[in-house]
Amino acid sequence: MLVTCWSTKGGSGTTVIAALVSLHAAQDRDRPVLLVDLCGDLPAVFGSAEPVSGLAQWLGSDLAPCSLERVLEELTPNLSLLPRGQGPLSARRADELVDWLASGAVVVVDAGVLTAKGEASDLGSDHELRWRLAAEADRSVLVTRACYLALRRTVSLSVRPSGVVLVAEAGRALTRSDCERAIGAPVLATVAVDPDIARAVDAGMLRTRVPKGAIKVLGRLTEEF
Repeated sequence: MLVTCWSTKGGSGTTVIAALVSLHAAQDRDRPVLLVDLCGDLPAVFGSAEPVSGLAQWLGSDLAPCSLERVLEELTPNLSLLPRGQGPLSARRADELVDWLASGAVVVVDAGVLTAKGEASDLGSDHELRWRLAAEADRSVLVTRACYLALRRTVSLSVRPSGVVLVAEAGRALTRSDCERAIGAPVLATVAVDPDIARAVDAGMLRTRVPKGAIKVLGRLTEEF
């Protein structure tokens, strides 16, 4: 199962949600879970060293897909991270990457922010690869706050999510139902803005200070169809 988490606006919480979804899947399953970093922030979230090599280096090479296993970092006994690495993410080998990811049991991708293709002409192949993994996912998950600007950007995209994670904040006028109607997809989980999660992320200790309440509500994202 390939689950790709993405947003339309920075600061929505996509990286943290992807990390929590992968932690839940790793705790809940006997099979290994792979977390793929397209943005470069996940090592900091987990308190890991910044990798020199990773997905970017493989995409620019002619190495076999199995060579990606050499750059995986074990985060927990059942969870591995495929780091972004340094340099641009070429979309030249996107087909091979998708096939390799499809061979895994559970794969969670942090795809970051998707922008309308017409607006992304200067963003290069990084953005093209993000679009591809969002489109190819078994479950394409929009992470958003109940923000009018974020919903407006979502409606303008050609890709539609199969589900939504709503990051709930106090004082927002828009409701869960408003978001579902605007996006045209169900809210699979609602996660409240939580200072405990923010502290764990800021300290790079998310894997040891796992917020149990938050990952429990995210379990639905990796349920089998």
